[in-house]
Amino acid sequence: MDQRLFVAEDNCKRLDVFLSEQTEELTRSRLKKLIEGGQVCVNGNIVTKAGAEIKRGDSVVITIPEAVEYAVQPENIPIEIVYQDADFAVVNKPQGMTVHVGNGNESGTLVNALLYALDSLSGIGGVLRPGIVHRIDKDTTGLLVVAKNDRAHVSLAAQIAEKSCHRTYFALLEGNLKEEKGRVVTDIGRHPTDRLKMAVLPEGRGKIAITDYEAVAHFGNDFTLCKFDLQTGRTHQIRVHAKHLGHPVVGDPVYGYKKQKIQADGQLLHAYKLELTHPTTGERMTFIAPLPPAFEEILKKLCRQYGVDERDFAELFR
Repeated sequence: MDQRLFVAEDNCKRLDVFLSEQTEELTRSRLKKLIEGGQVCVNGNIVTKAGAEIKRGDSVVITIPEAVEYAVQPENIPIEIVYQDADFAVVNKPQGMTVHVGNGNESGTLVNALLYALDSLSGIGGVLRPGIVHRIDKDTTGLLVVAKNDRAHVSLAAQIAEKSCHRTYFALLEGNLKEEKGRVVTDIGRHPTDRLKMAVLPEGRGKIAITDYEAVAHFGNDFTLCKFDLQTGRTHQIRVHAKHLGHPVVGDPVYGYKKQKIQADGQLLHAYKLELTHPTTGERMTFIAPLPPAFEEILKKLCRQYGVDERDFAELFR
């Protein structure tokens, strides 16, 4: 058990902000969990609100429990590792694979596979999410960065929060997207009646979500191949914003049409490009994962059917 004492030299509006400045190796989300879990005392009293005000002279004690051995078992599941070094790995997640254990998924997850394939993972994500800096949905394919140590995890998480880690997706949408490009800015939060879904909410009722989009190809009035650049990373963000535009992702079982014109195993949404700064060297790095074969084959069929030249976006193919 690690117990640390800090004394505030200045006034600070938020407890979590104060602690993040004192403990750079801990993320804000980790600190929030410790605070809410009763692991922080201010002037001898337990404080469970991350937004509690800290005043000059306040003594703050934080207790960091000892690391717990991973509860998740390594499994020999083949995964495509695009890149790895001592700090992080980039993997190309297949369709149908859940990222981490939870909600009834006790095996077969990306974390199970990572524990087998990699020599180390950061512990900041906790025993169920070791190494996981960000997620993509079970039926979304493509690139995801994984931290191999806590220092790298803090750096990568900060890049995502500060929007210096750029993520580009491609999706096939229902219908003909009228505006060639644009930006969607809404609040996103839990659906008011279906807690398994997310929804666009009135301003101030959810967390702000920003998505830039651009049409790449039109297939008559039936489908649009679209590029998305995430400026924030909310749960189901692209899928919710696509529905909000009136053009849900093809194959989306939650936000898409009940009757699908194209038979797909899941939503045709792919995390294509990932740009980040190396946590140690400071080098700017770019990773690309071409569309998976099933997505590629559907696009090629649509090109033949609608007379679209697939060479206009051939770089997406393997």
